[in-house]
Amino acid sequence: MAAEIVNPRSESGTEGAQEPFDPAFALHRGGKMAISATVPLRDKDDLSLAYTPGVAKVCTAIAEQPELVHDYTWKSQVVAVVTDGTAVLGLGDIGPEASLPVMEGKAILFKQFGGVDAVPIALATTDADEIVETVVRLAPSFGGVNLEDISAPRCFEIERKLQERLDIPVFHDDQHGTAVVTLAALRNAAKLTGRTLGDLRGVISGAGAAGVAIAKFLLGAGLGDVAVADRKGIVSLDRDDLTPVKRELAEITNKAGLSGSLETALAGADVFIGVSGGTVPEAAVASMAPNAFVFAMANPNPEVHPDVAHKYAAVVATGRSDYPNQINNVLAFPGIFAGALQVRASRITEGMKIAAANAIADVVADELSAACVIPSPFDERVAPSVAAAVAAAARAEGVARR
Repeated sequence: MAAEIVNPRSESGTEGAQEPFDPAFALHRGGKMAISATVPLRDKDDLSLAYTPGVAKVCTAIAEQPELVHDYTWKSQVVAVVTDGTAVLGLGDIGPEASLPVMEGKAILFKQFGGVDAVPIALATTDADEIVETVVRLAPSFGGVNLEDISAPRCFEIERKLQERLDIPVFHDDQHGTAVVTLAALRNAAKLTGRTLGDLRGVISGAGAAGVAIAKFLLGAGLGDVAVADRKGIVSLDRDDLTPVKRELAEITNKAGLSGSLETALAGADVFIGVSGGTVPEAAVASMAPNAFVFAMANPNPEVHPDVAHKYAAVVATGRSDYPNQINNVLAFPGIFAGALQVRASRITEGMKIAAANAIADVVADELSAACVIPSPFDERVAPSVAAAVAAAARAEGVARR
């Protein structure tokens, strides 16, 4: 059934007043963002500097010294938010036009939380090579590229190819933003319970973009072991139905050699991370190790309801804003890009992502409790801390250019 469109002005006495008021449509009318000038245009003198003839001097200087583009345009302050509309929130493949409200939302989050300008770009193609070629041709206008809501496994190929061809940061937020915030919460949960990452065995429900990225990132950060489960069970080398991405994943995960269902993997596990939807039976949660952590991040319905999780887990996190410990990507991507752009980084490295996770965790280091292992998205300390940590890591890893 098609979604019902409700007149957002229905209570104002205008046409359609008989329909109920919907604040979501009211807020979105006309879009959620605009471009504004940062210089005055009051008279002919201002115009002659901002545009012709004055602008020609700047163009000529950039043509002679291309690096000046970072000083005399907005390039080093702006990110392209690129999607093909194939994996939009929990809505799935809804197409480029329908994705625009989400991309606009992402852009205003960049500005609000990181001070970074962003431009939504929704592409009318789902072909991986066409997306890559399009973004490569757009890249001279931007200081970074945030890939958004592109379905797996194409998202892995698109990001890899763009990283190979561009000398600006390329970051698929559905993968890496989620992984960074998850690591931050996990570090603090482990600290709260007197353990290290190496002491923990995790289970991830979901082998899409987020699940794959989280597994790789947590292992790289020192997690003891992790098993990943998809709809057919644990991703393991004894399966003959694995995609290349999942086969690669099977080679680095599941040191315990588990096979079978998600429920099998959860027995005795220390950590559950849900990025798949569906419902995990309460009995499986009860079978986890003492002082377990349940990070059930599906929205709007977590894989394990918090009321159930709290019966058995020492720390519970979700993706929802109405429960404590919200694992929200907005804690990561604005600061990560702000830091990368600040030093004109050529890419975002694993070290920069780990630095971001550590910075997020450290924000609440003195406030740790079971209900506070991760900062609020509105904690004003987060983005500056992340940006500073990412910039320092970029310099340490040799990818900073200023």
